[in-house]
Amino acid sequence: MPFGNTHNKMKLKYSSEQEYPDLSKHNNHMAKVLTPAIYEQLRSKETPSGFTLDDVIQTGVDNPGHPFIMTVGCVAGDEETYEVFKELLDPVIEHRHGGYKPTDKHKTDLNPENLKGGDDLDPNYVLSSRVRTGRSIRGFCLPPHCSRGERRAVEKLSVEALDSLSGDLKGKYFALKNMTEAEQQQLIDDHFLFDKPVSPLLLASGMARDWPDARGIWHNDNKTFLVWVNEEDHLRVISMQKGGNMKEVFSRFCTGLTKIEALFKDRGHAFMWNEHLGYILTCPSNLGTGLRAGVHVKLPNMSKHAKFEEVLKKMRLQKRGTGGVDTAAVGGIFDISNADRLGFSEVELVQMVVDGIKLLVEMEKRLEKGQSIDDLMPAQK
Repeated sequence: MPFGNTHNKMKLKYSSEQEYPDLSKHNNHMAKVLTPAIYEQLRSKETPSGFTLDDVIQTGVDNPGHPFIMTVGCVAGDEETYEVFKELLDPVIEHRHGGYKPTDKHKTDLNPENLKGGDDLDPNYVLSSRVRTGRSIRGFCLPPHCSRGERRAVEKLSVEALDSLSGDLKGKYFALKNMTEAEQQQLIDDHFLFDKPVSPLLLASGMARDWPDARGIWHNDNKTFLVWVNEEDHLRVISMQKGGNMKEVFSRFCTGLTKIEALFKDRGHAFMWNEHLGYILTCPSNLGTGLRAGVHVKLPNMSKHAKFEEVLKKMRLQKRGTGGVDTAAVGGIFDISNADRLGFSEVELVQMVVDGIKLLVEMEKRLEKGQSIDDLMPAQK
């Protein structure tokens, strides 16, 4: 067991009412679901590795959230968290993933042949394309809860598996703690490096403990396929390249993931997955596919149009600035990606992005010529 749980036994000395957190100013999914009754029902439970209800909700208690952005407000410490605390997590998942029910089954589809088009997004508008997801290795605690030894074992296993990749996936691992200044600068310039987490959401959930011990980045020689080890998830897998060939990016993503999964299985380790939740990750917002397919796209006219938000919503897409979640768009360039993760397959989500971007670029071209886009308005997907 990574952590002793005398602390939880001490808490049980006090009544549930005395321990219940003050969530009166909170705007996150956890706070909307956690009632005193649910707290009382779950507070004495723990997973086999000792993850408790208070561990699950700590990040959401410490971070009331944003008046306009609903955060999730809870994390998993191991695969069993989603089962042991399902009375809390099922409704959180349902709210976060558009009504996804506890009885729903998730479908996985990593066959790039099933994607229609996507190799023809206009490079005059689409500057770069990427697809990312996360994977968790069964039998290990997740980053909010793992011990140092466990984290190092995840790193060792991951590096062994990744070092066996060949062809255009052949690459090299850079451990954060051994990185030279030059290597670090190069990875920052390539937009590859993840930095020590400073987000209070990550800090409060315990993901930054022992930083940078057993964290690192692996990438192939072409710098089009990379894997982050032990950041928010055991593995974050990213396929990316300049231009608008999403088909190529997605094909590499699928091939790489399938090969990595096989290499882990050869070493006796499967990825966390089940029929209901798909791939299991640390944050409930990333369950299912964990997939975010996004492009950096130039839309100076469309982004000023009154119907921009509505079009995104109808195509099930979301936008952010190219510097990340809270950044503003510079020069009309947006990072546009799928809004869903769970309940749709990987192919379906990438298809939504491809179709949506084609439409947005077509609208942009019309607006450049001063023409109307009313006849292009999509139906709700």
